[in-house]
Amino acid sequence: MPDECDDVVIETERLLLRNWREADRAEMFAHLTSQPAVMEHMGGPQTREESDAGIDRCIASQSKNGHCFWALERKDNGLFLGFCGLKRVDGDGAPDLGSPEIGWRLRQEAWGQGFAKESAIASMDFAFDQLDAEFVSAFTIDGNTSSWGLMKRLGMTRRPDLDYWDAKWGPVVGPEIVYRIVAKDWAQTRKDLT
Repeated sequence: MPDECDDVVIETERLLLRNWREADRAEMFAHLTSQPAVMEHMGGPQTREESDAGIDRCIASQSKNGHCFWALERKDNGLFLGFCGLKRVDGDGAPDLGSPEIGWRLRQEAWGQGFAKESAIASMDFAFDQLDAEFVSAFTIDGNTSSWGLMKRLGMTRRPDLDYWDAKWGPVVGPEIVYRIVAKDWAQTRKDLT
């Protein structure tokens, strides 16, 4: 794990998007991956081992690509909220493997306070300003209205031509539906969001 003194990647008005710390493993499991409401659209609660493996994938992505789904922390009180950030598309059957994908997941007590939107905007800025991305995709399922609702508020467009079935989810969760935004559209959306 990185030194906690220099692990912040992005800072917003209320949030820190940072590299993962060892203490985050227990927080992630207790407040996100073991919680039925949080995991409702992601295959249900996970074991501690599955949860830790997800963090390990984030750490590996940061090491390899310079970005990941970063740990998300409140600046005012240091509370671990979940994660938000960017990874490289790697889902079995997903379109445009290796391209940037934005994602987020927050503990239930943090829902409805604008933290997901704030951290997603910062992540989108990173994708287009630091990574020089041509486009950013986001994946969800049809029933996850909160997730695709935020995707729409971020200016992303539903792309049914890119939907796919991810073998890890199977028919229980449903097909992955895809939203996407290109750089020029993000520039306009960003103006509208400020």
